[in-house]
Amino acid sequence: MKFSFPQYLLSKQSVDDRALNRTVLEALRTSLPRMHLNVTDVGAGIGSMLARLLRWQLLPASADYTLVDEMPENIAFARRWLAEWAVQNNCPVEKRRGGDLHLTAPAGLVQAHFVQADVFDYGLSAPPPADLLIAHAFLDLLPLPGSLPRLFALVKPGGLAWLTINFDGLTAFEPPIDPALDARIEQLFHQSMDERITNGIRSGDSRTGRHLFGYIEEAGATILSAGASDWLVYPQQGRYPADEAAFLRFILHFFETSLIGCPDLDPAQFAGWLAQRRSQVDEAKLIYIAHQLDFLVRV
Repeated sequence: MKFSFPQYLLSKQSVDDRALNRTVLEALRTSLPRMHLNVTDVGAGIGSMLARLLRWQLLPASADYTLVDEMPENIAFARRWLAEWAVQNNCPVEKRRGGDLHLTAPAGLVQAHFVQADVFDYGLSAPPPADLLIAHAFLDLLPLPGSLPRLFALVKPGGLAWLTINFDGLTAFEPPIDPALDARIEQLFHQSMDERITNGIRSGDSRTGRHLFGYIEEAGATILSAGASDWLVYPQQGRYPADEAAFLRFILHFFETSLIGCPDLDPAQFAGWLAQRRSQVDEAKLIYIAHQLDFLVRV
């Protein structure tokens, strides 16, 4: 399977829809100001969170929504895909000079701005302070705790940060192949997160979720709500819903690229494990669970 990050992000929309913690989501709904809202979505990917908030009617009567992502292919895809999504969902859309989109949703006008940049470089440009910062499935890729104050600096005092799908140290596949080998592969995959180096800096933590309780407090913010947001993918009536078979193939791709050549794994055993897991996806028999946490924070 040829890997495409935008296609991976497309494939996991229904998985994220189920996973997002509804108690935290309701706290967000009741805490958002109902006046014009400035939203900054960091690591925004293809814009699926904006589409989700429009579907769930969480945005107020008008909003400026800035999508920041350092991957050019994500930003290019987001511009095209959000325009197509709007048309398919009876949401009038107008393309503006510079690539912005103006979407007329049932609740009001949303102006979508697209910024291709590293989030911390974006912060140096003195952008308008956000009423709401969104970091979706993003914080466990960053060096923490040092990144949090820099992210919270994007938010106006008293504003909100919705920090979602933060991995928290548990991966499980069912049915088992070889329990000892399964556990070893899962442990090494988590270890690869803990040892990830980006630009010479350690930038991963397989227990980001639980550590955020202390990190958020250290950054001077207040947790308004927190809860589990586990990914759970399983076959229903002999097939996976939506595009979730593709999502599982992408997950196995991440395992392969993270652990290929690992000296603590026998190459033939690992190749056999991957082949069996992929066969389980083809036969709609694989169940996948990943434990994660969501937070709503007052900055």
